[in-house]
Amino acid sequence: MSLNSTPNNYSHALVRPPGESFVNALAVNPQPIDAALARSQHAEYVNALRETGVTIETLKSDERYPDSCFMQDPAMIVDGIAILNRMGAPTRFGETDLVADILRARFETRALTAPASLEGGDVMIANGRLLIGESERTNRVGIEQVRALLAPRGIAVEGVAVKGMLHLLTDATYVGNNVVVVWDAFADAPVFRDFDKVVVPNEEAYAANTLGIGKYVIVPAGYPKTNEQLRAKGFEVLQVPMSEFYKADGGVSCLSLIW
Repeated sequence: MSLNSTPNNYSHALVRPPGESFVNALAVNPQPIDAALARSQHAEYVNALRETGVTIETLKSDERYPDSCFMQDPAMIVDGIAILNRMGAPTRFGETDLVADILRARFETRALTAPASLEGGDVMIANGRLLIGESERTNRVGIEQVRALLAPRGIAVEGVAVKGMLHLLTDATYVGNNVVVVWDAFADAPVFRDFDKVVVPNEEAYAANTLGIGKYVIVPAGYPKTNEQLRAKGFEVLQVPMSEFYKADGGVSCLSLIW
């Protein structure tokens, strides 16, 4: 992720299809998951990524980690540095090791250490700002460690209180051109004061998690009011089915580690 991209000019994405064990993915309100359908939906997601022009590297499924298709969480890439996160859910601890060597081969790399916890779903990079949600999965120690790592580069880190949601990006995502897509109930948060907003109505709350790449925004299928607003801002909308990932509290941004 580049701090100065307007729009979000990403060029690479790491993805991992869900395995059979995805039926055991973490969820606040567990529902039966169809692993085969999830893989089909993941393939459609990858096709949408391909349409944006990014280079895609697909990793093998790992049955040891049911949530490992959510590639955004175990690491972040900021200003040419890969930061290896320390996951907030104990069953996900090993997922960082799955990407560590891949990232070390390409980037200067740093790792968060105990007692920090931080998942990439709490990290928003927007117009030179790095916003990190303090949530059930990301603690203040994790935020402070990222702040210390990035301070020598002149990158400021802002903590954002996250309540009633899994991650910061569950209810707000930055899509480029100073536009943030944000759920109505979260839209008045002071941290979003200086952004141009696409306000997602309550009945379309799941659509607040998006992925902006250049002129495109990848969104979950079936949320016309949000799509209309995005198009009015000049974006091209790419819809992908996400029913099985919704059941595991995941969204479109969660499925790739992108830079």
